[in-house]
Amino acid sequence: MKLPLLRTLTRLLAILAIAGLPVGAQVGTESAPAAHIEELLRSLHRGHAISQVAISPDGKRLAWREGGEIRVAAIVDFDHSWRITAASAEAQACTEDDFVWSPDSAALTFFSDCANPGVQTDLYLAPAGGGQARRLTTLNGYVDAPAFSPDGARIAFLYVEGATRPAGALAAMKPFAGVIGEEGIEVQRIAVAATEAPQPAAPTIVSPANLHVYEFDWSPDAKSLAYIAADPPGENNWWVAKLYTQAIGAAPQAILAPAEVAGPLHGLQIAVPRWSPDGKSIAFIGGLMSDQGATGGDLYIVPASGGAPRRYAQEGATVVWYHWDTLGFIAGTRGKFSLDVDLTELRGGSVRIVPPVQVSAAAVSSGSDATAAKEESAAGEEVFDATIGDGTLEFAQSVSSQGTSAFILSSFSQPPEIWVDSGGKARQLTHINEGIEPQWGQSVSMEWTSDAFPVQGWLILPENYDPRQKYPLLVEVHGGPAAAVVPRWGVGSPLSAEAFSALGYFVLMPNPRGSYGQGEAFTQANRRDFGYGDLRDILAGVDAVEAKYPIDPNRVGLDGWSYGGFMTMFAVTQTHRFKAAVAGAGISDWLSYYGENSIDQWMIPYFGASVYDDPAVYAKSSAIDFIKQARTPTLMVVGDRDGECPAPQSFEFWHALRDLHVPTRLVVYPGEGHGFVNPEHTRDVLERAAAWFARYMPPGS
Repeated sequence: MKLPLLRTLTRLLAILAIAGLPVGAQVGTESAPAAHIEELLRSLHRGHAISQVAISPDGKRLAWREGGEIRVAAIVDFDHSWRITAASAEAQACTEDDFVWSPDSAALTFFSDCANPGVQTDLYLAPAGGGQARRLTTLNGYVDAPAFSPDGARIAFLYVEGATRPAGALAAMKPFAGVIGEEGIEVQRIAVAATEAPQPAAPTIVSPANLHVYEFDWSPDAKSLAYIAADPPGENNWWVAKLYTQAIGAAPQAILAPAEVAGPLHGLQIAVPRWSPDGKSIAFIGGLMSDQGATGGDLYIVPASGGAPRRYAQEGATVVWYHWDTLGFIAGTRGKFSLDVDLTELRGGSVRIVPPVQVSAAAVSSGSDATAAKEESAAGEEVFDATIGDGTLEFAQSVSSQGTSAFILSSFSQPPEIWVDSGGKARQLTHINEGIEPQWGQSVSMEWTSDAFPVQGWLILPENYDPRQKYPLLVEVHGGPAAAVVPRWGVGSPLSAEAFSALGYFVLMPNPRGSYGQGEAFTQANRRDFGYGDLRDILAGVDAVEAKYPIDPNRVGLDGWSYGGFMTMFAVTQTHRFKAAVAGAGISDWLSYYGENSIDQWMIPYFGASVYDDPAVYAKSSAIDFIKQARTPTLMVVGDRDGECPAPQSFEFWHALRDLHVPTRLVVYPGEGHGFVNPEHTRDVLERAAAWFARYMPPGS
């Protein structure tokens, strides 16, 4: 296939938020005419999408993707840029993405479908200064995450040979046929292509066929790989993945299995493996994670030969990305490892870039699993009420060998722009979207206390807010649950907080227990307690908003997707406070869900056992068991090929509400998985949700 799914979805949402959605879908709405939504969407979606940025290792140039093109410019002369492409003519349209600098900063590698438009991407290598790109591979399948070896001789990437769908549980599942669980299983492996290959060729696949690889990193000497992998099927087993090392041409060695270690990492998830500059250690992020790609937890370091991991825990925050400080490591003294400014954390709903952190070498090699204390920290921590990222991993930065980083920054009030950070002083470099103003209301951070927990959320006020009027309030619960709402630009989901603000609603987006941003204990606080403590946190947030702003208590609604869809279904069986609800890809019955979904491994860390060993803990959080208490009019939307939250879960809840004569409607979208990819379906969800809320709790005094 073509582009990696997580990035495809992220970039699609960026495109929708910037370029606009197609119009013309036929929608059965009662109170919000489709023409009104179309006009609203046109006003919301303006500007230029920036989907990836990478700084050259020498720190002199930037590459970025804007409007579908890869462009390069010198940082000191950024107004003069040029296109990097595999196209043989300027007018040739190609899909090109996932670019990476060569270690010497002289070239870029990237995926392009120029040879097979709309069918298959291949790996290309192009001079960074411009010129004809050279095709390196002949591929047949899904590709992702290219990475140069440190010596520049090879490029490794993730490859699903013969893939029929993108890897991961977000994509639409294949129709069930044949011997289930045995036939048609697709395995993602590490493939390698030589940069000096005389002609395009099939890559060398280096990881074994019995391991599905999720992330990898080259060793500093370019002779080995570290990767996180699990037995197939890959979409189900990421939650029990192990850390492996493998010398090229040799068999892999498992050096860390979270299910087998003692201490705080036991039974949790791992992500973002990175070799130390001397090749003796491997760092990673470990924590309770509900979704591959939504990384958060504490930082760990383990000897590359194996052994007990050491933990670096930041009190009251969640580590979401990091980068080894190569210069500090080489120049370091007293046997300490340095992590540079690109240790990125979530604290509350804000992003923080933390100054260099030094951890003693003894802490890595001692064999103890006790927390490794932060021994030194420079001043200059940077805080952003915004989302940052380089278009690869969430919250990642592209870092030069000199420590200068580049990232894309956006917030509720600022459209995407490229920023660079040198020495703890971030500055905006581009003005691509200068003059673009938000078409929704002002955003504010809200903080409150619930059961002694500090809780944070973001509130978007109605556009043209008038404190003399009464307004309806929508509560939008994020997915996960291990995730967080962080300010970012644009209409980021089918249930768009920004769109509802423009329609005249207050919108509260809470980060209740189970979320990132308050430390690992907070993230783990909803284990075996789905729908109880987290709902109390949400209701306390509603109280906090009502105490500060002119909210009409008879016009409070609830919506969410995935875990947010579950919380919506569960909440309407526990309280009558919400006057209308919209559940996207929800879960109504955890007992039946366990046997229906394609990712049951994620449930064990949260529920403590399988449904067959402890059905009671699943039943206590199942909305269907409390269905006779439901009174709230509820709309449900779901994709017919959703493997994460299968459509039968929405059917069951809809059927029960209908039998109880509670106003309800179910809409099933053909060909969609957990993350919708058809923009007309995305718009249709918004139109229907707007109509539903307008019917039962209309905006206006």
